[in-house]
Amino acid sequence: MTEFADCYWTSRDGLKLHYRDYSGPAERPALLCLPGLTRNARDFENLAARLAGQWRVIAPDMRGRGDSAYAKDSATYNPFQYVDDVNHLLDEAGVDRYVAIGTSLGGLMTMILAMNAPERIAGAVINDVGPVLEPAGLARIGAYVGQGRSFPTWMHAARAIEETQAGSYPGYGIDDWLAVAKRLMVLSSNGRIVFDYDMKIAEPFARIEAGPQPDLWPGIEALAGKPVLLLRGALSDLLSAQTLEQMRAALPGAETVTIAQVGHAPTLDEPEAVAAIERLLTRCA
Repeated sequence: MTEFADCYWTSRDGLKLHYRDYSGPAERPALLCLPGLTRNARDFENLAARLAGQWRVIAPDMRGRGDSAYAKDSATYNPFQYVDDVNHLLDEAGVDRYVAIGTSLGGLMTMILAMNAPERIAGAVINDVGPVLEPAGLARIGAYVGQGRSFPTWMHAARAIEETQAGSYPGYGIDDWLAVAKRLMVLSSNGRIVFDYDMKIAEPFARIEAGPQPDLWPGIEALAGKPVLLLRGALSDLLSAQTLEQMRAALPGAETVTIAQVGHAPTLDEPEAVAAIERLLTRCA
């Protein structure tokens, strides 16, 4: 595994939050890797293995995930609070400019970061998410997030994830599902395999699913003129092809890549995604 430093920062409301810091040259922007709703810093291990040393890679566990503290108030599990947390991280880590690499929730965070301080963003990868979230994808995620299940073995855990996500990764075999399980889950103190996040993140998500979506188009427009890569899984039920095209139209010069035989969301390890990220970083260097 590529070496990294386990680092911590403190949120405005006093939570001790964790991030992985992979070293890289100070003269380049850092790569800020922002994971999906139930994910954590481990999601970017392969990306860091490819790019660390050439780039500084910062991969946070958002509040309520991984090695970060759980929030006392579940209402703070929302994208705007996560962005506030990340801004504190960037200040404490001495990062003035960065390339945002955001998957799903992390892509929504990237749009909010762009609305707040576009001058700090040197480029962006927005992975399988947009300002319009499709109801089918929200419903599918809502059906499994926060269920709090536990499993006796890693094989049981892998099969359970396969049950809920097989439609997104039809080409996966059991070794792939085991790898997913070990990124999403941990061995608990009682010897059971459990999801590595606070089940209460489901509470504000349910309100987002049921209510009107915030207008994040200004976050897309704020990225205009910057190197941007828009990724979509061809089988995605969260980002439609129509919304992807509208995003591309709002960002002249952005590259769009659709990954065949993948749903929500591409892992960023697919050959097409790897090559596209390399092209983006060449523009950002």
